[in-house]
Amino acid sequence: MIVRLYQILRSTVLSAAFLLVLCSPVCAGGQLRQEGAAYGPELEGFDYPWPVEKFTFFSQRQTVTMVYLDVPAGHPNGQVAVLLHGKNFCAATWEGTIRFLTAHGYRVIAPDQIGFCKSSKPQTYQFSFGQLARNTRDLLAHLGISRPVMIGHSTGGMLAIRYALMFPQEVGHLVLVDPIGLEDWQEKGVPYRSVDDWYAAERNKTADQIRTYEKQVYYANQWRPEYEKWVQMLAGMYRGPGGELVAWNSALLYDMIFTQPVVHNLQDLKVPTLLMIGDRDITAIGNDTAPPAVQRMLGRYPELGRQAARTIPGAKLLEFRDLGHSPQMQDPAAFHTALLKGLNG
Repeated sequence: MIVRLYQILRSTVLSAAFLLVLCSPVCAGGQLRQEGAAYGPELEGFDYPWPVEKFTFFSQRQTVTMVYLDVPAGHPNGQVAVLLHGKNFCAATWEGTIRFLTAHGYRVIAPDQIGFCKSSKPQTYQFSFGQLARNTRDLLAHLGISRPVMIGHSTGGMLAIRYALMFPQEVGHLVLVDPIGLEDWQEKGVPYRSVDDWYAAERNKTADQIRTYEKQVYYANQWRPEYEKWVQMLAGMYRGPGGELVAWNSALLYDMIFTQPVVHNLQDLKVPTLLMIGDRDITAIGNDTAPPAVQRMLGRYPELGRQAARTIPGAKLLEFRDLGHSPQMQDPAAFHTALLKGLNG
């Protein structure tokens, strides 16, 4: 009887220990907390809606690979649209826009830039918008594409501006969707943050943090279940086996964004430009470390968009009064209707 009781107690303790191992570190407050999938440093395990292509080239004394989507038009109109993603976005997050544009005759090229998503994450790389523009130009030359419609969102808008400044004869039309860099954050008083500090913040990033930020900034405090896929896409890389390399590349990229604003060069653009601005966008890199008086001056997108439209020669401005940083995802119907009208106009 004593032996049997010992066996029962031992089994109970072992079962509890086994459950504790299963739960840790995802058990908190006695409840199971679902962490979600873990992806590789190049988003291994996360599927894109179309097959990915690879462009491998030599850059800064190393071989790197840029992954991209090349989606043909249903009924080609002879035009190509190149979609440039933002900092916390990937080629796949353009899915709705790709489907819309290909249905309206455009061939679409959507790359993941070096340091992002499914593309290479170098341990050492001198990130600059000039370098990323050159990489993108080499990709398009490899594909035999000239004078595309260049559509850049967020950080991709900064890249699209730099591309158009460097290669003005190679851009047919420039579309800027809530581009950041329309203000010089350091000039306005945001303190400099070292790459090491960026890395420390990025290394501990969680799905909850990503979701909270995106809800407030990208979607103007609105949330729909379909947004969660993109939260888990990012969080899965941080929680995966290459999370430290992902965080390091992210830190290098934040340093590039913070130190290379494009606002001072807007007057030099020489290509037809369409600005599409969500008026409830409040994006401002580094505002979390800025003094309160400085914070109040940052990320005022209605003002930033109108000032940019006045500065860029011949620019046209389309505003979405109730949308945030990602109008193409928050209200795809309104955004795509305005985009097509702007391109045709």
